[in-house]
Amino acid sequence: MKTGILVEGGGMKDAYCAGVLDAFLDKNINFDYAIGVSAGATCLASFLAGQRDRNRRFFTVHPKNPEYFGLYAYLKSGDIFNMHYIYDTLTNEGGGDPLDYDALLSNPTEFVFVATDVDSGKPRYFTKKDIVKNDSRPFKATCALPVFCKPITIEGHRYCDGGVSDSLPFKKAFHDGVDRLVVILSKPLDFVMEPQKHKVLYTLNLRKEPRVIWRLNNRYKMYNKQHSELLSLIDKKEVFVFAPKEKLSTYSMDTKVLQKLYDEGLFDGISGIADMQAFLEGKDKA
Repeated sequence: MKTGILVEGGGMKDAYCAGVLDAFLDKNINFDYAIGVSAGATCLASFLAGQRDRNRRFFTVHPKNPEYFGLYAYLKSGDIFNMHYIYDTLTNEGGGDPLDYDALLSNPTEFVFVATDVDSGKPRYFTKKDIVKNDSRPFKATCALPVFCKPITIEGHRYCDGGVSDSLPFKKAFHDGVDRLVVILSKPLDFVMEPQKHKVLYTLNLRKEPRVIWRLNNRYKMYNKQHSELLSLIDKKEVFVFAPKEKLSTYSMDTKVLQKLYDEGLFDGISGIADMQAFLEGKDKA
């Protein structure tokens, strides 16, 4: 039985996912396979490195620095989320809150995370083979929100946020041999995505990137279809889902609210571990 975990992206909404993952670390829960999108991928990196509480700090401590997000961050870096500050200044060896690359790369769990190829509009699935110590470009690529962040160039290809092309990559997980999949969503179970706002703005800004525009125009259709298919797998005992009760903005910087969301994830993770383990072991089969 190959077990897997999928963590959805969602910017600051992933404070919930960080809480669930810390609950797993507290109980020494491991998986054979892990796949993440955007902030979900970076949360998984800390989880696989065994760095309990590191994700929480990126939602409740570091955002207090004006370099993290907002006008100052944009003027300094060209990104509304300052990718250089978050993934280099803080994350690199010797930085303010470094990722333990050695522990991440030595963890036997298979690690996959998705970005979107700007020119083709198709998903690119990065793996540990693409991770080099102190080279954060793959992590920046999965998190680079169109318009709000510059595309990330790797080996001649430009990439943007993975959620643009594959928001809920559970099919990729099953294709890679996962038998039972734990999913941590950043949005409530009853969430329905609406068409992207500010269409005129992103169409103008991305006029040289027509495939990204097409993806953004149709993202809500793709997401809602994936979300519906995912939920249908719960009753089939193919997935086990954690999800927050309420929706939060992707760009929320209210650290008190984010701490509360993290605490909700931590509580749900602790409360759900027994049922999740029974699911993974197949004990819930009729």
